[in-house]
Amino acid sequence: MSTLRVARHALLRHKLTRLRMRETDSATFRRLLAEIGAVLTAEALRDLPEAPRLIDTPMARMQAPALAGPEPCLVAILRAGLGLLEGARWVLPDAPIGHLGLVRDEVTLQPSEYVVRLPPDLAARGALLLDPMLATGGSAAAAITRLKQRGATQIRFACVLAAPEGAAFLAKTHPDVPILTAALDERLDERGFILPGLGDAGDRCFGT
Repeated sequence: MSTLRVARHALLRHKLTRLRMRETDSATFRRLLAEIGAVLTAEALRDLPEAPRLIDTPMARMQAPALAGPEPCLVAILRAGLGLLEGARWVLPDAPIGHLGLVRDEVTLQPSEYVVRLPPDLAARGALLLDPMLATGGSAAAAITRLKQRGATQIRFACVLAAPEGAAFLAKTHPDVPILTAALDERLDERGFILPGLGDAGDRCFGT
């Protein structure tokens, strides 16, 4: 799983612990998920290409680093990805936003697509794909395939939790896509849920 990187950040680990707790209510869960989304976005995009730009500060003229190209699109896998998207928008408020609706069959664990809304300049910008859980890897792999079909070549994937099974599957299916996660958990259970995990991120986020 050479494509996988676990973010090393004390505040991120602290917020994730609170996110995991059974007693965390829905409103707090949403806030924590957004805060984690902001940290993950900054971490996932830390090596974007830069170029010098001539600017004037209140004191002097200088060459200052700036992004060499346009900001990447932020793409959320519905529904739970919306929680991470809120925080990602704090970091990149001007970035175009896309949505991919994928639902996982509870028996086969295979994803099916129900909505695709992607920015027209996706190919030029690339994308940061957001989903709290990388469980079997099926939904993330399908989403990345869709982004590539729309012309994106620079894709990064950020999640809160990853299971070894899902990380390995995604690395095999899309070895060109780096994966950033806040934690690599132990395994999947027989229903395809991450253990120890945090439950169903979408249900906990939206109180359903």
